[in-house]
Amino acid sequence: MLTLEHLNLVVRDIDETIKFYQAIAPHWKVRSSGQGDWYGVPRNWVHFGDDYQFISFNDNGTGTNRDLETNALGLSHFAFSTANIDAATTRLQAAGFEIKIPLREDTHRKNIYFLDPNGYEVELVQYLSDIPSERNLDA
Repeated sequence: MLTLEHLNLVVRDIDETIKFYQAIAPHWKVRSSGQGDWYGVPRNWVHFGDDYQFISFNDNGTGTNRDLETNALGLSHFAFSTANIDAATTRLQAAGFEIKIPLREDTHRKNIYFLDPNGYEVELVQYLSDIPSERNLDA
């Protein structure tokens, strides 16, 4: 079995970034933190997650994220599966984050997209079936 253990994201502001991801995963916490050097640039870093998976946030990010409305090379989006998409959406909106792509409801799943404070597009998906052939329909 293969699982994704972590993502490593360069961000502008670690605290503002944690605010966004804490709204998605209220049970996540800062697992560890420290300081380092990335190609001559000092950086603070934080591992934010649970005992099994996390996102590494590294500050001092410069510039802007790729234009998501183009075919430019780079990360398009990543997704979290949630048991309650409505609750996660409510927490994100209460924290001041706006919906990027409205909720779409299909027979076997619902999904919605937000932009985090750094311009990363984050999808939330709630599966309404435990049957893989239904969950994975591309209709």
